[in-house]
Amino acid sequence: MNSPSGPAPGSSLSAGRRARELTDTVGGPAVDVLVVGLGATGAGVALDAAARGLSVAAVDAHDLAFGTSRFSSKLIHGGLRYLASAQLDVAHESAVERGVLMERTAPHLVGAQPFVLPLTPLVSRGQAALARAGFHAGDTLRLAARTARATLPPPRRLSAVETRHLAPAVRGDGLRGGLLSWDGRLTDDARLVTAVARTAAARGARILTRVRALGLTGTGARVRDELTGEEGEIRARAVINASGVWAGGLVDGIRIRPSRGTHLVLRPECLGTLPAGLHIPIPGESNRFVLVLPQDDGRVYVGLTDEPVDGDIPDVPEAPESDIGFLLDVLGSVLDVPVRRDDVVGAFAGLRPLLDTTGGDAGTAPRTADVSRRHAVLTSSDGVITVVGGKLTTYRRMAQDAVDAAVRERRLPAGRSATASLPLVGAAAPHVLAALPAPRRLVRRYGTEAPAVHALGVRDARLNEPVLPSYPVTGAELLWALRHEGALDASDLLDRRTRIGLVPADRARALDAARELLAEVAELA
Repeated sequence: MNSPSGPAPGSSLSAGRRARELTDTVGGPAVDVLVVGLGATGAGVALDAAARGLSVAAVDAHDLAFGTSRFSSKLIHGGLRYLASAQLDVAHESAVERGVLMERTAPHLVGAQPFVLPLTPLVSRGQAALARAGFHAGDTLRLAARTARATLPPPRRLSAVETRHLAPAVRGDGLRGGLLSWDGRLTDDARLVTAVARTAAARGARILTRVRALGLTGTGARVRDELTGEEGEIRARAVINASGVWAGGLVDGIRIRPSRGTHLVLRPECLGTLPAGLHIPIPGESNRFVLVLPQDDGRVYVGLTDEPVDGDIPDVPEAPESDIGFLLDVLGSVLDVPVRRDDVVGAFAGLRPLLDTTGGDAGTAPRTADVSRRHAVLTSSDGVITVVGGKLTTYRRMAQDAVDAAVRERRLPAGRSATASLPLVGAAAPHVLAALPAPRRLVRRYGTEAPAVHALGVRDARLNEPVLPSYPVTGAELLWALRHEGALDASDLLDRRTRIGLVPADRARALDAARELLAEVAELA
């Protein structure tokens, strides 16, 4: 894995590198693979192809993780939900990919998260028995995926006292105890995408944000630089469309059935100390829960919904009041003191790119909650390869399958995928991460690069200060994002490289600091 030092050679993304590589790519010699979309799957495709020795250009109309990949639950699921719906292959694939991330490719970004399902009077004994059986089946999945017991502890029954200790905000009246289970949790989904893209860049991939694909063929794309308005052609031997919910707008015949997942953002004082997350059963559902997820930055996320979305797909979806009210109602069913609407300081919604295979209209199609999370790799009549469906946990396998299809159909000179054992930028064994001379919060976000990020603040005390008094992100982290993580403007800094922007009031207060740093970096360029 990576050694504790500065940026991995060739992994730094910056405005200067983007400009140079864009000039070399548009109108230049054909690359082996052109990737459209730089969410988790698109960045994963770029890494998989580059790791096989192929030349790669990857474009996105916006930024890394601009779409669905920054609006997830921040969980790396083991596939338990899919067991209940008999999607055994999806469940096993999820468990395998969770183990890959936790033990090999991103142990700095993905750790074990405990969850408590409180057994309140609203949870019948039959429901409790079913949930307990499900958690043990999930542990069997862990075993089948060969994920170590030390990585994910076993589920167990909790007494009422233990439940109140791990979930002190839960109402004590009638509490029979709880069920403890474990799953994988991301420090930050957008940071995972950034790490994947930078690892691809270190292998030679050209990561080109703010480059919009205007039209695709099997041999390239017409693109526009969104910063200058200039247009041109990128030629490629294979084109892979990994644009998620927007995939159908680039390739005919791709039908996406988006599903909206909404989360609330709460301040920590709303729920008090939360040593564990919560699973709260949704009334009338046997296999769906609202999740309460404490974050390292002190905030708490509550999610999520699963609602179909019709009509045009927005760049940034909004969380409707109906979703917010639903989540507050379910959350309030187990709390001593209900969370009020005024306590919700932010909300975000992501659109899952579910593949519509029903062929029916909205009145006959199944609920999006019941639509399969299997991914698909499809090839259009003119040779564009589209990868769609799936979920964040399985991004690496989706990318592997897409590149396999490109290698096979376009006869590219490449071998098998190596990404299941390829550490991402910042990854290292747990004992190496534990010994790094940097704050633990930085290690969980930057891994082996944490000492270098910390050093920026040591050299300049001004950069060591939090950007906001109420939030831990420092000026050093913003500067690192500009120098090494491809951030180009204040939105990149506040909404994706950090998550300040999930709370609009915090974003407004941090905007001047971000703009000042951008101006300073521009003057030195």
